Amino acid sequence: MRRLFRFVNPAPDFPPRYNAAPTDKLPVVRLDREGNRELALLRWGLIPFWAKDEKVGFSSINARAETVATAPAFREAFPRRRCLVPATGFYEWKKLPGGSKQPYNIGMRDGSSFAMAGLWERWTKGPEPIESFTIITGPPNSLAAELHDRMPVILEPDHWDAWLSSKDMGEVQKMLQPFPAQLMRAYPVSAKVGNVKNDAPDLIEPIIGR
Repeated sequence: MRRLFRFVNPAPDFPPRYNAAPTDKLPVVRLDREGNRELALLRWGLIPFWAKDEKVGFSSINARAETVATAPAFREAFPRRRCLVPATGFYEWKKLPGGSKQPYNIGMRDGSSFAMAGLWERWTKGPEPIESFTIITGPPNSLAAELHDRMPVILEPDHWDAWLSSKDMGEVQKMLQPFPAQLMRAYPVSAKVGNVKNDAPDLIEPIIGR
């Protein structure tokens, strides 16, 4: 993680995750006050600084690329508090004949880690401050489109610096594009991912014959 994302702070202790869920604390990479990259554990589900209740975060786990610059929950964070959300994969469910669904793990073809586009916010209206984040989603590439009509915005590594620091909103907006499908893969996994209590390495093992 440090070699890939070049954060300079001492890394917080966190275990591998195989089935992250909203409100979990997960690693993100952002800029500190000196402009250096830092890795921090933030709560998934952005709580706008103006929100009266932290429960609004449940409806803000994702931000739409098409409206992120203007949506009330995200328009303050978008130009000022962008982050990278590291991952090695994400899940989507494919509808099957008969109404059932099959989960798929989607990631890079070579198995490498990647960074999803995120925003973060600090909420101070509760007993203790809460730092939280959201993942930006956009139209799918041809691979993800077979499973869902949205996908996380995955940033090209060459764009990471600009995503974190650019003041040019036109430049930033142009980064919100589908990641090249030819660099990605998807395979079916166990339906156990549907229960957030399950969080073990076997969840990302491919199901043979599907």
